[in-house]
Amino acid sequence: MKNAKKVRLEAAGWKVGSAEEFLSLSDADRALIDVRILLAKTLRKQRVGRHLSQTALAARVGSSQSRVAKMEAGDPSVSLDLLVRTLLATGTSGADIASAFTTAAPSTGKSRKSA
Repeated sequence: MKNAKKVRLEAAGWKVGSAEEFLSLSDADRALIDVRILLAKTLRKQRVGRHLSQTALAARVGSSQSRVAKMEAGDPSVSLDLLVRTLLATGTSGADIASAFTTAAPSTGKSRKSA
């Protein structure tokens, strides 16, 4: 948000903050969201890179095209188990999948890598 807009909103009595503040997210909550986003982006990149349609990928894992679309959108209704199994079905390495978890790890005094 531009600073001028923020100043105008605050002058009008609005409180301006982040989504994390509004939702009262803990570091662990934010890290889980980051993991889902990174895994979803990786899934789409892998699927497109292997010239697979969502339907073809869904058939590989015994799911539906709409479920693959939800996976790629980071929908929280998709289990991490299904997301990881689908990534493995695209040929994504375990190390690449694990990197999403280590990149998004909650802060423990060390700085978190940016997504």
